[in-house]
Amino acid sequence: MPPKKGSAGDGVKDTARGGGNKLVIVESPAKAKTIAGYLGPGYIVESSIGHIRDLPNKAAEIPARYKDEPWARLGVNVDRDFEPLYVVNADKKAQVKRLKELLAEADELYLATDEDREGEAIAWHLREELKPTIPVKRMVFNEITKEAIRHAAQHTRDLNLRLVDAQETRRILDRLYGYEVSPVLWKKVMPSLSAGRVQSVATRLVVERERERIAFTPAEYWGLKAVFAVLTGTDGADPTTFPATLATVDGDRVAQGRDFTSQGVLRSPKGVRHLDEETARGLAERLAGAQYTVRSVERKPYRRSPYAPFRTTTLQQEASRKLGLSAKQTMQVAQRLYENGYITYMRTDSTTLSESAIAAARAQVARLYGDNYLPDKPRTYTSKVKNAQEAHEAIRPAGDTFRTPAETGLSGVELRLYELIWKRTIASQMKDAVGESVSVRVAGTSTAGEQVEFSATGKIITFHGFLKAYVEGTDDPQAELDDRERRLPPLTEGDPLHAQSVDAEGHSTRPPARYTEASLVKELEEREIGRPSTYATIIGTILERGYVFKKGSALVPSFLAFAVVQLLERHFSHLVDYNFTARMEDVLDAIARGEAERVPWLRRFYFGADGQIGLKELVNEHLGDIDPKEISSFPLPDSDIVLRVGRYGPYLERNGQRVNVPDDLAPDELTKERAEELFAQPNGDRELGKDPETGRTIVAKNGRFGPYVTEVIEETEAEAEEAKPKGRKKTAAPKPRTASLLKSMSLETITLEDALKLLSLPRVVGEIDGEQVTAQNGRFGPYLKKGSESRSLETEEQLFTVTIEEAKELFAQPKKRRTRAAAPPLRELGPDPVTGKPMVIKEGRFGPYVTDGESNASLRKGDDVESLTPERAAELLAERRAKAPAKKTTSRTTTRKTTKSTAKKA
Repeated sequence: MPPKKGSAGDGVKDTARGGGNKLVIVESPAKAKTIAGYLGPGYIVESSIGHIRDLPNKAAEIPARYKDEPWARLGVNVDRDFEPLYVVNADKKAQVKRLKELLAEADELYLATDEDREGEAIAWHLREELKPTIPVKRMVFNEITKEAIRHAAQHTRDLNLRLVDAQETRRILDRLYGYEVSPVLWKKVMPSLSAGRVQSVATRLVVERERERIAFTPAEYWGLKAVFAVLTGTDGADPTTFPATLATVDGDRVAQGRDFTSQGVLRSPKGVRHLDEETARGLAERLAGAQYTVRSVERKPYRRSPYAPFRTTTLQQEASRKLGLSAKQTMQVAQRLYENGYITYMRTDSTTLSESAIAAARAQVARLYGDNYLPDKPRTYTSKVKNAQEAHEAIRPAGDTFRTPAETGLSGVELRLYELIWKRTIASQMKDAVGESVSVRVAGTSTAGEQVEFSATGKIITFHGFLKAYVEGTDDPQAELDDRERRLPPLTEGDPLHAQSVDAEGHSTRPPARYTEASLVKELEEREIGRPSTYATIIGTILERGYVFKKGSALVPSFLAFAVVQLLERHFSHLVDYNFTARMEDVLDAIARGEAERVPWLRRFYFGADGQIGLKELVNEHLGDIDPKEISSFPLPDSDIVLRVGRYGPYLERNGQRVNVPDDLAPDELTKERAEELFAQPNGDRELGKDPETGRTIVAKNGRFGPYVTEVIEETEAEAEEAKPKGRKKTAAPKPRTASLLKSMSLETITLEDALKLLSLPRVVGEIDGEQVTAQNGRFGPYLKKGSESRSLETEEQLFTVTIEEAKELFAQPKKRRTRAAAPPLRELGPDPVTGKPMVIKEGRFGPYVTDGESNASLRKGDDVESLTPERAAELLAERRAKAPAKKTTSRTTTRKTTKSTAKKA
């Protein structure tokens, strides 16, 4: 009997209904499993598990016949029309072998990867690597439903080589940029850094915002706030009082925050009155008991249209605002929803809905809210994103009929994200919200004859329309949401009013807000930098590289990022120029449309043309001009203190004295006063003297894991060591020796002799049965080590006195196991939104961490035990789960035995 469903990678072949055996290749196992259930017999669905090949990432991956080529390190033959060298990823070789085995028994090959540039490139790589001799068809879809999958299988197309060409150009461009510029950072700033075409520009945006905050000078300004009461009766439904703020004094407008520059200076004093505290309080006193009347009432109709359905970036922004998810987390959850048939493809620039989706949304509006909320005609949306591409529909619930969130059976964060998408889609096909906005002016005269006006605004929503289903969030915590009403009493011109209170209020201008993930995504898209589908990866990269860390939801640049951006701005300015980066996207889109050729453009970018210096020459010319110390030095204004970014982190220096800067200190918080506090700390670095053998300075420090001693390797010494010829093998920068202080020692009393003894550890005690025995100091105290065996020592002094005979006695005894009672949690944070289990913060071996009992995630730089929010804790746990290896599952599969024997390829 033929199977009722297709097979997801089990090798089953069924041709009972005719049509041969069709091999369908998708990217992920989850996607393969879902699609196999829809295609039926005659199809085998297998996953490539993402990309199967790429440019080589390390020398070991370069095929032997290319190792001596001058371009092999790049993986791109720049002298032969930028021909790329592709190698199968080491972790994909077994899967490629399996795909070839399945292909050998197939009659047709369906490449069913995602319908975007990256998906098209994966399909092309599969074709190139598998080298099929059977018909190859490109199968595309933007939702995984039974109808969509079967329709896609019946309406295939050819590979779009223009999209492949554009994606390959993008990959080559990123390789040239990264492999040429990153080594400059290694040599001049710090080893293991990276530069990227969009990554570096995104880092520059975050750094520039912090520079604005550092340069910002707040301005203080004052105003008046009054509460007025109507003197005539109301019908009881309307309020009888309302607040208002001082607008004018003797015809001059009262200064607000927008009237000041970032230097705290009034932009234009003409016609603007800047009130200080004394003036404001005096005016408030003179207005006490004054008579007030309504001078004017202006009414305007209010109308708000629905928001467009989600595209990639707007989904990331709203998920950040409403659910507290990072861009990376949002895309991971959306990927699962897509692969399991709940939503359409999640990487898209489009806000368009298909006719069937519009019909489904309108039907659900009528059923859930009534015909009164349904507009006469369907609403249509067009993308405002320049060069919009990728999938051709907005992100919406999958299918021709939409499941309500309760009907999905989802839970946790998947349910919350689906609900967000569902609500936004439904709301996009509802009527406008309408109402009335009112602006009121109230006049009065002080005892000194000053003519003043107060202003108040109100908003009444008479028909909520789409706001019944969905209200968009905002990045500004003080901004008003669209569904917020401000009701005023019924007022007409000339109505008398009584002031219940008139109070002076002080204000201060605020520096520009730091970027959040949501606002950075919005900024990148508005500047047309990079592709929206890559923003989650870009933000993830700058966080992982240490260029940016989080304080709450804010993205804070590290001092390392300041050094990197300063180097790029001074010596490679056009590479981090916003307009230049946006123009590169235009060229890549032109290549995708067939309007430009990639080779001439790559040649101009790398080698230069028409008077423009290419990347290769730019790097070679500027490398010798870059002073590492200058590029990583930032003088503190109005002081003799300099912040430097060294190989081992940022530090302050003054007259030869150094002090480390805390990892979680935001650059705009490093004031002259804060620097003096760091220098005055008693537990800062103590210089103990010089090691007589190496000449290096030995210092005692207080670190994250307690006090320790280390040696200082001057940057000149490190550079000289790296420059020594060591054959073909790259020489790593020398690492300083470090050792934790013993429990009997303290930073205040440790001597140079003590420190040198600690740095001599581990101490070789002797040999037992030909194996070396060493005395070492670990996190759990002193111990002896022999091969994979260890034995604890009773005292720290034994580290320096234990003999080989004593060691033999210890190893002859059975090992004693340590037991330790579980410590109580430091804080309880409530249930995890994904697992529903209680989240707590605990103290671990490597510092505080958050756990839900299943996953553990260390607190990051910028996270504090006392101030960590439940949303941030859930974010840390979600990131940890995403990085964890997939759990192995065992399932019974029926494989068809063949008479073919497996032989090794020559």
